[in-house]
Amino acid sequence: MSDTIFALSSGSPPAAIGVIRISGNSAKSALETLAGRLPDARQAALRSIKDAQGNALDRALVLWFDGPRTATGEDLAEIHCHGGRAVVAAIEKALEAMSGLRRAEPGEFTRRAFANGVMDLAEAEGLADLLAAETELQRVAAQASAGGVLSAKVDCWRSQVLTLSAYVEAALDFADEDDVGGLPEAFDAGLAKVVGEIRDALNAPRAERLRDGLRVVLAGPPNAGKSSLFNALLDEGAAIVADEAGTTRDVIERPIAFGGVPFVLVDTAGLRNEGAAKIEAMGIDRARKELERADMVLWLGPEGEGPEGAIEVSAKADLAPREKLNPKHTVSSLDGTGLEELVGDLVDMAKGLIPKPGEAAFNLRQSQALAEALDALKEVTPDVDLLIVGERLRLARRAFDRLLGRQSTEEVLDALFGRFCIGK
Repeated sequence: MSDTIFALSSGSPPAAIGVIRISGNSAKSALETLAGRLPDARQAALRSIKDAQGNALDRALVLWFDGPRTATGEDLAEIHCHGGRAVVAAIEKALEAMSGLRRAEPGEFTRRAFANGVMDLAEAEGLADLLAAETELQRVAAQASAGGVLSAKVDCWRSQVLTLSAYVEAALDFADEDDVGGLPEAFDAGLAKVVGEIRDALNAPRAERLRDGLRVVLAGPPNAGKSSLFNALLDEGAAIVADEAGTTRDVIERPIAFGGVPFVLVDTAGLRNEGAAKIEAMGIDRARKELERADMVLWLGPEGEGPEGAIEVSAKADLAPREKLNPKHTVSSLDGTGLEELVGDLVDMAKGLIPKPGEAAFNLRQSQALAEALDALKEVTPDVDLLIVGERLRLARRAFDRLLGRQSTEEVLDALFGRFCIGK
């Protein structure tokens, strides 16, 4: 944190514009060395960019932001130069030659923003998801987290628990006073409210389903048409298709978006109990494990023999006789019959499994912290000593603090900020 860092924060060159960001105590002197006279704070100005020897490098817009009201919480400078490789490299070389400056590591700008209190850990995780978003639903959900919707909800719960703690402290400190006699009715009502809200949040769809995509597993016996349907849904030849049983030996997965909803389609080996060679048997074992991980299963096997809740699909509408009496979908991978209806059904089902737009969606790490808070609060019962009640409430507040990053291990921070690109 004592070093001043720099990096290209825009896209890889060549590009129309390259944005080089400098953050730290030496940002001001570095910009003065390159651009001469500084512009007024937070106002862009056109300057000639020169290295320490006075060699002209570019004509660029420069901006100066004095800390702590900046993106990183410290002094910050930006150079908006031409985005050619040679121009960017020349300016970076000039910065690297300055004492006390070094190239930023992946995610270091955002990590400094977190360390300096510009954003909390939940907002940083939302920003990471926003940078990785590929669909509109992913963008909206990540924007909500990055914008503080999730953090505000957790802060509200923490404030409610803090109020409950105040009731407990009052009961402990002034138990001998006439006007303070035990916990008020508002304590039980407040406790029930926060417990109910946290339980609802834990039962809601998690962020990973939207971030990573819903896993749709195509399953059934050999030659049921799984790979053909897989290829038809993707509109590409990702899986080998043949009349020979056991052609698919391994799990094949491909990400795709239907109606703005992210999915991961998973083609699996044909399921059978006997007649499979060693390698095929390994594929069958992996197929069964994929069924356990699936959010949705398209069952192309005998009617009623698929996993509970599987979508019955008859995949050979172009052939007679019909394979199933009452399939939910009858499709043909050859002429496209029924594919549009199948995709529409997947999208409709998915909307009940993913976070709703604008809602706070908790990821696994955050859900684990919430579960710890809920466990502590559920142990607050009328027969528990007030000292223990106070401790349980303190543990719940600690769990909220850990969720927001007020108590974080270096391992958690390294894993998160390692997801960011250099320059962010």
